[in-house]
Amino acid sequence: MNRSDVIFVDTGAWYALAVPSDANHAAATAWFAANERPLLTSDYVVDETLTLLRVRGEPRLAVEMGRRFFAGDLGEVHHLTPEDVAEAWQVFRTYGDKAWSFTDCSSHALTLRLGITTAFAFDAHFRQFGHLQIMPSSA
Repeated sequence: MNRSDVIFVDTGAWYALAVPSDANHAAATAWFAANERPLLTSDYVVDETLTLLRVRGEPRLAVEMGRRFFAGDLGEVHHLTPEDVAEAWQVFRTYGDKAWSFTDCSSHALTLRLGITTAFAFDAHFRQFGHLQIMPSSA
């Protein structure tokens, strides 16, 4: 399945979009407003985003972002399959020299499987994947 028209969105981009005090907020909101391509994220990224918002003292934003995720207002949420999780585990074990979270590994595996070539991300780990163009380009 090739989804090269879709942009994968990572936790850091969602966080920057939601939190005005984040250093990447201006870049995230400008990019998001100008983007016309469909967005896709994973249920693991949603989990990580909502948890990050809550633990960083943004419980109201966590609930609002959750509402928007689950209403489909922010793009498609892909639910990882058991095969996706098994491949993420393989990536996690193979790239032990990287500081990739398990969610990063699931994003790596998922974007490869779906043929996604672009990500909206501020996480330097996404550049290490080697197969994604990172947006915004200054990220």
